[in-house]
Amino acid sequence: MREEQIEKLRGVVRDCVSKHLYSSAIFFADKVAAFTDDPADIYMQAQALFLGRHYRRAYHLLNASKIVLRDLRFRYLAAKCLEELREWDQCLLMLGDAKVDEHGNVYDTKDCNVMYLDKDSEDREINISSAICFLRGRAYEALENRALARHWYKAAIKADPLCYEALECLTENHMLTFEEETSLLSSLQFGPEDRWLSSFYSCLIKKYDKECVIEAKFREVEKESTNSNPSSPSFMHTLKNNTDLLACKAEYFNQCGEYQKCFELTSDLLEKDPFHLKCTLVHLAAAVELGNSNELYLMASNLVKDYPQKTLSWFAVGCYYYCIKKHDQSRRYFSKATSLDGTFAPAWIGFGNAYAAQEEGDQAMSAYRTAARLFPGCHLPTLYIGMEYMRTHSYKLAEQFFMQAKTICPSDPLVYNELGVVAYNMKEYNKAVLWFEKTLKHIPSLSQMWEPTVVNLAHAYRKLKIYHEAISCYERALALSTRSLSTYAGLAYTYHLQDNFTAAITYYHKALWLKPDDQFCTEMLSLALVDEGRRGIDPKIEFR
Repeated sequence: MREEQIEKLRGVVRDCVSKHLYSSAIFFADKVAAFTDDPADIYMQAQALFLGRHYRRAYHLLNASKIVLRDLRFRYLAAKCLEELREWDQCLLMLGDAKVDEHGNVYDTKDCNVMYLDKDSEDREINISSAICFLRGRAYEALENRALARHWYKAAIKADPLCYEALECLTENHMLTFEEETSLLSSLQFGPEDRWLSSFYSCLIKKYDKECVIEAKFREVEKESTNSNPSSPSFMHTLKNNTDLLACKAEYFNQCGEYQKCFELTSDLLEKDPFHLKCTLVHLAAAVELGNSNELYLMASNLVKDYPQKTLSWFAVGCYYYCIKKHDQSRRYFSKATSLDGTFAPAWIGFGNAYAAQEEGDQAMSAYRTAARLFPGCHLPTLYIGMEYMRTHSYKLAEQFFMQAKTICPSDPLVYNELGVVAYNMKEYNKAVLWFEKTLKHIPSLSQMWEPTVVNLAHAYRKLKIYHEAISCYERALALSTRSLSTYAGLAYTYHLQDNFTAAITYYHKALWLKPDDQFCTEMLSLALVDEGRRGIDPKIEFR
């Protein structure tokens, strides 16, 4: 066969691959390889086999070639075949010996004399060394060696910042703390034309900075623009409405406790891109917090129909049952989600929460401890372990875990709130005031959800006999919610302690209007009436 005929067949193979006609690609690639000894043709045939899901045959073809250990392309494709076959030890063996330190620096590699025969295309492809590091990370993660997997993922993105998969594994699986993520990003070498990517990556990592810092990061990314038609400003394109960036914003709102704002943003996003799975996860979390069971039912039904093999689908079903308080069913589906993907952090946390909702502390603690071990960069498992200890009145242990959660995530107001509750229960009221005030400082905008924190702060001030501050906090709480028994009762009792019996009686009545059989308010109202009767009505008392 003449050279021009062989070249034509090569073109046919490439065309078949581009049109996803893999059987045709395999057929013609096999014929090309029969007429030539060119390693590129063997590689093309193996690639066609790989794309056609003939992994064992592709691996055999590559392994039989003499060049497999001398060309990184061959070695990498052979390792990819072994990855698909789930033969992880053989995959690592094929990739060769190399070591990596905790910062992602590769050393002691045995690949110094290995060729890479496709250098011409390196400028427009992910660095092959980065891809190999990433595959090593995948293999070690599959073998449950998460420490080495973390190091190799770091090595992958340091070798080539365009290897987004490595960053995604590190962030989505909570392998790094906020400080480690920040340090890793600062060590990446971006090209002059990729500066925008550095800004974008800074929005993808944990959002534990101060509010002004995080919002500045979002603004910086939104400023990135390109003009497809320089003669017309109307053709200016920016990342402001990019779905990935907006999903990051929604995640930030969810983290800050602004669940309604988060839900509205994710709802808009899912109308444009209903299959954006990262946005879907944040949408589910916000819906659970808002108690929107109808939305959870619809989302779960659609996910199970469209993605029956995905962990997220069964997690959504678990969220629905958790929301309607059918905790046995929710546990079943959270358990199914963890069995499909043991590295899916939300499923482990949901599993623990479902047990905790029924006060099954041992099982809840087991789930939280597993999550804490698997996801060292996530503070929620540690926070929930502390909550379980607090529920059993082990306040010292609870405080230790809350402080650990604070170290991991110093910006979560819920952590400070729980520290305040622990201090209050241990009768350390000055410390409780400090923690509750810090809680309120970390909340971007005060909403009804944080009304109990304001009430707790008022209780702590009352215990310290700083009554004017306590009254101010109670009134602040009433501005957030007018149907809180504890707020009216606390305000009434504070006025009672100040001998302002008329105001106390007014608020005891308001509390009893909400709950007529409340024993404390009933007894204290009787005492206030007696006290007022003994003293008589003081004309100087201001009626409120």
